[in-house]
Amino acid sequence: MINQIGLWKLMREVEWKTLKLVDWNDSRCLLGPIGYIPPAVAAEAFHTNLNTSQMAA
Repeated sequence: MINQIGLWKLMREVEWKTLKLVDWNDSRCLLGPIGYIPPAVAAEAFHTNLNTSQMAA
């Protein structure tokens, strides 16, 4: 995805585009294998469930 835009003049341009891509992937990309929810939501639910399970034990 980042290669299709063209040549990069500064390293900070690459870093900025990479951060934007990671943010999109974590917070907006809906993944079918995890129930068509963003990975950040799935991770939060996982950790909440993990903490609840440890409290019950």
